Amino acid sequence: MSPTQSIVVIIAILIIIVIIAFMLIVNRRQLHEIIELDELINRIAEMHLETDIINLDKMDLAGESLTTLTTWRKNYQQAANNKIPHVQKLVEQSAEQNAHYHLIKAHKQIKQAQEIMQSTYDDAKNTKEVFTELLESNRENKMQYDDLIKNYQEIRKLVLADSFEYGVALDQLENELTNLENDFSEAKSLTAQGDQVEAKRVLSKIKMSLSSINSLLPKIRSNRHLLDTVFQDQLSELADSYKKMVSSKYYITEIDVLNEVKQIRKQVDAADQLLANLKIDELNQQVLQIKSRISNLYDILTKEYKARPFVEENQDKIQRLLAHEQVESKKLVEKLRHIDESYELTHGELATSRQLEQEVNDMNRQYTVDTQNLADGKGVYSGIKASWLSVIERLREISAEQQTMSEDVDGLFDSENVANDSINRFKQEVSLVYRRLERKKLPGNPDSFIQMYTLVVNEIGHVAKELSQVRLNMEKISNELIQISDDVERLKREADDIINSADLVELTLQYANKYSTNAIVKSAQQKTMKLYSQEYNYKEALDTIATAIEKAEPGSYQRLENLYYSEKKNN
Repeated sequence: MSPTQSIVVIIAILIIIVIIAFMLIVNRRQLHEIIELDELINRIAEMHLETDIINLDKMDLAGESLTTLTTWRKNYQQAANNKIPHVQKLVEQSAEQNAHYHLIKAHKQIKQAQEIMQSTYDDAKNTKEVFTELLESNRENKMQYDDLIKNYQEIRKLVLADSFEYGVALDQLENELTNLENDFSEAKSLTAQGDQVEAKRVLSKIKMSLSSINSLLPKIRSNRHLLDTVFQDQLSELADSYKKMVSSKYYITEIDVLNEVKQIRKQVDAADQLLANLKIDELNQQVLQIKSRISNLYDILTKEYKARPFVEENQDKIQRLLAHEQVESKKLVEKLRHIDESYELTHGELATSRQLEQEVNDMNRQYTVDTQNLADGKGVYSGIKASWLSVIERLREISAEQQTMSEDVDGLFDSENVANDSINRFKQEVSLVYRRLERKKLPGNPDSFIQMYTLVVNEIGHVAKELSQVRLNMEKISNELIQISDDVERLKREADDIINSADLVELTLQYANKYSTNAIVKSAQQKTMKLYSQEYNYKEALDTIATAIEKAEPGSYQRLENLYYSEKKNN
């Protein structure tokens, strides 16, 4: 056998082996699926649905329960008589085909059986659940009925024993309990007839009703107590207290108390009707409103009651404070009027003091009205208390403002004396500056100094004239004195510059004689003398000669200047 033929034979053998292996695997897998189908059939059998049907027939079901049984019985019988036998036949055939390795035929039969069996098994499970529920419903309904009737009897016993606690709601409660009795009768009748499904529905309805009534009872008792006892007592107390307060000369304008009490009583009556109809949610809203209105009345009466001691204890004090402040206000106005004759009050002090005086007088007039109302029994204590507290605070503010104004104007006379002293001092200082320059016997004074000197002299004369007037504006004068002080200092500095520059010019000119043969220095000397003796420009004259000798002998002028200021300091 040639190599090629050997390879072909080997490949053929391998293909055969693969095919055989594949057929074995498919055979085993399909055998497993056949076994699973057998197990599903057995599970359905183990549900004992036939036994459940026999037991349910013995219960003599009726109504919706019987309809349910009939529907699911037909469903089961169709599966038991048709579908399951057909599946069993398919399983047997597929097992035989699979055993003889007719794998394709076996596969088709298995798939057909699986499609039928899956829905059949699901229907069987649902049928079992329905049959179980029907079988247990009778026992469950009986247990639930016993529990509910026991609960009902306890509630009825509680209502009857404490019937007075439910007030106008008792009749409606009795109606609700009577309706429950009818429901119990219906549930019992349905159970006896075998209609367990409908009986269960009625029992569920009873359970919800009993739960609702049970939760309502404490709310009914609580609201009945509020409406019949608490609110009535509070309204009576409010009405009685108000009448006593009126007889004791309390006066309330914020609200018509007796009419409000009357309106609240009407609201309580309306709430009673909601209670009678067991409309608890609406009733709760009305109760909250009633509580709020009653609380508001208590707050109003309490506010007036608490305000009275303050008013009575502070009536004389307020009178004394107002009387004292009226005197002080009048004194300040007179004082400012007198001061205004000699000084200009630039911040409107006199007008302000008159406004404050008028404000105090207005407060006093209102105090008189308040005290008269109190005497006539028409004084609202809370309003008067608030007003008087404001008066006390405002009087404190007015007193502080008046004190500040008084102290400010008290300083005007001292300010005038200080101003006169300042003018005299400025005159002396300017005179000394001028005499210092005269003693130097300079050729003349620079124009800038003369202008500054003239300005300062005029400023001093102007303020001196202002100080001689009948009415003085001390604020303006004070500002002008500050300006004069600055200008005098400038004048002093300018005089010092003139004297120092003139002295240094003379000293530098003497030193420059060393370089009389130096053309630059000689020319500078001539120019310096002209600036010094003809133009009186001492600073420029100094700059001219200093620049020349610095060129001739660097550092020489700095030595001269240092020596000059050193000797001047020591002297």
